[in-house]
Amino acid sequence: MIDNKVQVAIVDFGLGNLFSVKQACEYAGMDAMITSAPADLFAADAVILPGVGAYGDAIDSLRKLDLIKPLQEIGASDKWLIGICLGLQLLMTESYEFGTHKGLGIIDGVVVPLETQTYPDAWQEYPRSLKVPQVGWNRIWGTPDTGTPKPESPTSWTGTPLADVSEGEYMYFVHSFYVKPENPELVLSTSQYGQIEFCSSLQYNYTFACQFHPERSGKQGLRVYETIAAMVKQSLE
Repeated sequence: MIDNKVQVAIVDFGLGNLFSVKQACEYAGMDAMITSAPADLFAADAVILPGVGAYGDAIDSLRKLDLIKPLQEIGASDKWLIGICLGLQLLMTESYEFGTHKGLGIIDGVVVPLETQTYPDAWQEYPRSLKVPQVGWNRIWGTPDTGTPKPESPTSWTGTPLADVSEGEYMYFVHSFYVKPENPELVLSTSQYGQIEFCSSLQYNYTFACQFHPERSGKQGLRVYETIAAMVKQSLE
């Protein structure tokens, strides 16, 4: 590390809100660089894989930039790898977005679509439609040992990037698809959109990923970056 700061590489593959992620990292006291060079990823203390857009385009871009294998190697190492939004989905085995696409395979599981939902509204004569994509604020809930999220159940995010986030906190989402990891024990938080309950964050060893955008989620989102900085620094000591 230089000047005792965490060095983080933000992966640039042409689909992502890179500068807002960089600003959030710097707010949290990290030195951040936006890069598409594999050597920069291996040299950094941690790697952030952000992303917005189509899954197939993202995988094609990562492949053209020769970033598939480096990301897989980092995901299998003791270096922190952080996935955000599409970055979370890219970690999975497979996606069913406009066809079938092979993912990075760092986390076993699939990416499936949010369904447009219609349900009765007590205040309206006609049913209400819940549109896709989900755009806006939604709560994140911890997952007890039973695997069934319950707001009244205690959860422990201690030792994870969500350690300083309150149960039921609002985070900002923009997505049309969500992940279904094979191992439910990897799920850190779930969220509810209409009648669909989905994984909104997960952790596997040194890989943490979230469907929401912490850099767009106000003070509570910035706390996630601060905790990540502290955890990466601790792992280097």
